[in-house]
Amino acid sequence: MDLNSASTVVLQVLTQATSQDTAVLKPAEEQLKQWEIQPGFYSVLLVSWILKSALSEEEKSTLRAGLITNFNEPVNQIATQISVLIAKVARLDCPRQWPELIPTLLESVKVQDDLRQHRALLTFYHVTKTLASKRLAADRKLFYDLASGIYSFACSLWNHHTDTFLQQIFTGDEAAATNSLERTLLSLKVLRKLTVHGFVEPHRNVEVMVSDRCLCRSIGTENVCRDRLEKTIILFTKVLLDFLDQHPFSFTPLIQRSLEFAVSYVFTEAGEGVAFERFIVQCMNFIKMIVKNYAYKPSKRFEDSSPETLEAHKIKTSFFTYPTLMEICRRLVSHYFLLTEEELTMWEEDPEGFTVEETGGDSWKYSLRPCTEVLFIDIFHEYNQTLTPVLLEMVHSLQGPTNVEDTNALLIKDAVYNAVGLAAYELFDSVDFDQWFKNQLLAELQVSHNRYKPIRRRVIWLIGQWISVKFKSDMRPMLYEAIRNLLQDQDLVVCIHKYDFEFRTDQFLPYLESMFTLLFQLLQEVTECDTKMHVLHVLSCVIERVNIQIRPYVGCLVQYLPLLWKQSEEHNMLRCAILTTLIHLIQGLGADSKNLYPFLLPIIQLSTDVSQPPHVYLLEDGLELWLVTLENSPCLTPELLRIFQNMSALLELSSENLRTCFKIINAYIFLSSPEFLQMYSGDLCRSFCELLKDITTEGQVQVLKVVETVLKVNPALGPQMFQPLLPSVFRGIIDGERYPVVMSTYLGVIGRVLLQNASFFSLLLSQMACECGQELLGNMIEMWVDRMDNITQPERRKLSALALLSLLPSDNSVIQDKFCGIINISVEGLHDVMTEDPETRTYKDCMLMSHFEEPKVTEDEEPPTEQDKRKKMLALKDPVHTVSLQQFVYEKLKAQQELLGEQAFQALMETVDTEIVTQLQEFLQGF
Repeated sequence: MDLNSASTVVLQVLTQATSQDTAVLKPAEEQLKQWEIQPGFYSVLLVSWILKSALSEEEKSTLRAGLITNFNEPVNQIATQISVLIAKVARLDCPRQWPELIPTLLESVKVQDDLRQHRALLTFYHVTKTLASKRLAADRKLFYDLASGIYSFACSLWNHHTDTFLQQIFTGDEAAATNSLERTLLSLKVLRKLTVHGFVEPHRNVEVMVSDRCLCRSIGTENVCRDRLEKTIILFTKVLLDFLDQHPFSFTPLIQRSLEFAVSYVFTEAGEGVAFERFIVQCMNFIKMIVKNYAYKPSKRFEDSSPETLEAHKIKTSFFTYPTLMEICRRLVSHYFLLTEEELTMWEEDPEGFTVEETGGDSWKYSLRPCTEVLFIDIFHEYNQTLTPVLLEMVHSLQGPTNVEDTNALLIKDAVYNAVGLAAYELFDSVDFDQWFKNQLLAELQVSHNRYKPIRRRVIWLIGQWISVKFKSDMRPMLYEAIRNLLQDQDLVVCIHKYDFEFRTDQFLPYLESMFTLLFQLLQEVTECDTKMHVLHVLSCVIERVNIQIRPYVGCLVQYLPLLWKQSEEHNMLRCAILTTLIHLIQGLGADSKNLYPFLLPIIQLSTDVSQPPHVYLLEDGLELWLVTLENSPCLTPELLRIFQNMSALLELSSENLRTCFKIINAYIFLSSPEFLQMYSGDLCRSFCELLKDITTEGQVQVLKVVETVLKVNPALGPQMFQPLLPSVFRGIIDGERYPVVMSTYLGVIGRVLLQNASFFSLLLSQMACECGQELLGNMIEMWVDRMDNITQPERRKLSALALLSLLPSDNSVIQDKFCGIINISVEGLHDVMTEDPETRTYKDCMLMSHFEEPKVTEDEEPPTEQDKRKKMLALKDPVHTVSLQQFVYEKLKAQQELLGEQAFQALMETVDTEIVTQLQEFLQGF
């Protein structure tokens, strides 16, 4: 069936699917379901949709006119969709093809009919919102023109509906007031878009409204419009916040009045009984934005600051006087920082829920407690010289034990300690925290009364804030003792809050067993995912720090983790925390981690299988766990080998995890190259060939480093396994690859083949010569000599010298023509690796390794992994580390001399620069 016929049939069935007659509707729905899996169905839909945009201008004009003929849709949801549709058309056609849209809307919002007026206002808002979102310069210019033309009307519209609403509230006409408030809200939304996005320099064109005190005062506890009114007030604050954010200098004339408005409602009696939580949050955010606004901060040299910045700074300084700052600080601490009745009740009824604080990210924009704390931090940072004495006075007034029967005093102390923790960095020079810890805080941690638990919780949090700022090392054992006691606290909240601490391994080891046991008990006791994640994080930190010294104590955790993994099937973030814990656990257990394989390997399999939905959350940590498992594995098991089946799909993703994937492949090669390569070399080679077609320079290097590792570990079979890759590497050298790091890797790969598998190199050279129809060996040597400086790693530079020297002895004219270059590279290599013994005045190759010794590990160093040992053993077989370059040069030159005879050899040596010959003779003294 051709496309036109198919489109006709599909259109007919779609029409039937909109029928109200079930006899027509049902068969059409069934037909569409069948077509959903038919090839070509969506193509027909797409073509049909595209063809609709081929409407004639006349027909488009008729459709546009029909959309705004009347605004009388009675159903709210449908009316909203119609408004959105009109806005989408306006985005394309207004104002050029649809100049009558805005005038029609402006007229329609004036009509007396409530329904038509509301629908027109709703459409006006959606159109304004859509046009304001356009970002191209020409579109911005059109919106600026539109805004300047209708802004005064939008202001008068908002004022009209606001005045009408207030009159109706005062007369008690609540039904009419509700309708008017809805219009007030919509007109304010329009005004917000025009104010924020409609002017380049708003202060030259408009005066934004500042005070809606009358609105706030009209909120009574019995007001039936309260919810809608609060929404309107919040929208008003958003206008101010957006305006300040987008046009800070245009906002300068409004700073004083805005601060007076916000501070009066949040920090004086004016807001009591009137201000609601979200409004308080908005006002605090408003104050924060002004305090922290970089546009209002002058340079260290005032003369370098703009006049606008200096003016704004002057207004800020005149407002934030000492009395104002002191009152703000005191109110924040003694009022907003206090634990509320609701929070205390939650502490008792749902302690885990209480500990999951809404912090981090943008929570300060929406939640009261994070908002107050962020505002305190910013104000204290900006005015620390003024506020430090105020806060210290509050601290001094609370010294000594607090009566456990005085709940208010306990809450005040909790709030003040919270402030001291938040301002830790600012108070560095003003608080002797070590003395305070010894004389006051440590004793408060030991008060076991149930009513004192807010202070115990807060003190341990406070120490956590200060420990990285100012806390002597010799105080830590006392802290660990206190933490151990808190872990046995009967109150779960205190237990959970104790573990955000930093420690030093040597001081912590005496407490390791008891701490780890108590943390594990806490992990079992808590039930919330967030709490378990938090405890797991601490366990991971402990394991990471003490490393192998954790081994005697992890048996219980190893037995529990499989159960926790099973229970967390629906909670991927908890599973991520388990993966992180396992990573550190494997590092701590080392080779003993093989005992975890029955549990561990299925987890790695699931986490790295891209066909399984959980991989979206688990992949990154799963790959890291896979790598760590291989690095610490004493041997390759069939199950560990089988997991590699996941790798091909991972390489196809070409994601940011590629680097880890290459590390995993290398780890398999080091672990057991014969078994691994026999099973997977073909798949790997195909994957690498595909990757190299479309990958970054860094990616190319990573791929080739894996190939280089294969050649290093298995020089006999490696070149054959990855033969399809080698011609492109060879061509890259001949063509003079322009990226030094890539060229260096190319030379490393070919150098390995040349040095350790000369027969394969000859076959490759012959194959390439046939393909190119030219002699390539001379070109390769010439390019190698020319690009030797691209190679920066000493190992590769020595490899280059060894590889080119391996071509000797030879009577091949090409090699003899390039003899000078080979000697030059050899001497460069000697300079790189030879060190002179000052006593004997003889040279030795510093890269030689003669025997394998277990390195001595200091307390600060991690012990070597099984892979580290494997790499060391491999190095003992690597010519770079087993062959003396000095000896090799001598033997090759001697063999060349014997092959050619003394006279011919001397003629060959005369092609080398005399300075190079002199240096060579110096290195070869004693031979």
